[in-house]
Amino acid sequence: MSMQNPRDSLDEGRFEVGSDRVPRPVATDTGLLVVDMQTGLLPVISNSWDVRDRIERVIRAARVLGVPVRATEHCADAIGGTDPLLRAQLADDELLAKRSFDAMAEPGTAGRLGTMGRRSVAICGVEAHVCVAQTALGLRAAGYCVFLLEDACGSRHENDREAGLARLHQAGCVPMTVEAMVFEWLGHADHPRFRDLLAIIKEA
Repeated sequence: MSMQNPRDSLDEGRFEVGSDRVPRPVATDTGLLVVDMQTGLLPVISNSWDVRDRIERVIRAARVLGVPVRATEHCADAIGGTDPLLRAQLADDELLAKRSFDAMAEPGTAGRLGTMGRRSVAICGVEAHVCVAQTALGLRAAGYCVFLLEDACGSRHENDREAGLARLHQAGCVPMTVEAMVFEWLGHADHPRFRDLLAIIKEA
């Protein structure tokens, strides 16, 4: 059975960054994609452990709110698997192996992301200017609304990170932070899981 293109059932205005209709994420229509947070790569990434810790927190927040999570691993035989702190939060079937820098170009990956049943994706990981950028662009091309968790994206060099993020802004990805995303998912202080999520946020 073919997967529905997210754009087919989505108001185009949702994708018009800079218009009066700024895209906003909701927990019931957002998936979380973690890109290549692998043991052989993190030691050379600038501020990698801060990036990792923020991603660990947003994964836990996603679990509390029922937001589906997927994580890519690039050439894991050479670069290693997902960092143990994050891997402990992930089920085996949530891991997506890839060799393409753009995960959406990897055979089968687009379909597995489609099983999340969400039309928006919050993306984070490394490197911001390579696999995060190319995957985000692939998601945009497939019709997804992409939210870029900037404080949870890293590169070896800061100038590469900044250039990658700027490129994605131009492509229509919506810049956010982990904390901003969690509060958007919550929506209001009367949410039954507000205190649980606030505790996670305050760990920062």
